[in-house]
This record gives sequence, structure tokens and C-alpha cells, in this order.
Amino acid sequence: MVPLDRLPAGRTARIVQIRGGRGFRRNLEHMGVHTGDPVRVLGSGAFHGPLLVEVSGGGRIAVGRGIAQHVMVEIIEDPSVRGSTP
Repeated sequence: MVPLDRLPAGRTARIVQIRGGRGFRRNLEHMGVHTGDPVRVLGSGAFHGPLLVEVSGGGRIAVGRGIAQHVMVEIIEDPSVRGSTP
């Protein structure tokens, strides 16, 4: 389990936990960030700026790194990579 801000761009993960109070979790849910849903980091802003994240349903949101540190994810293995040699 890693924070969302540590997820490499292009990798897909599942949201395992949102660490924060009820209001914090509710605000993220309104943006489409829910426990159990897949997410993918599409890129990040210059100079350690916000992350552009694709949430379930194909929506895209910008998430500040401070918020992303509280969203814990589990990287989903890509089956197309299995068995390949580096």
C-alpha cells in the first residue's frame, strides 16, 4: 500500500483507504474518489505540482500532493507484463 502521490504515472491502482475525517472523505467522494475504485495518475504539474488523476468512469481531476498523500492505493498488476523479461 502506497500513497497516491507515490504512484508512478501511467500505473493503475485501487483505492484501499482514505485517511482523514468525514468531511475530507466526503469532499473526495464528490470528486469521484471512492474506496475500492481504480485510479490512474496521468501526470503531474511542474515543480512538484498537483497530480492529474483519472478516476473510475473516465473522469479526470487535479489533486494536490498534500491530499494525495492521504489516499492509500494498492498497485494493480498489469497482466500484459507478466512473463516478460526486463
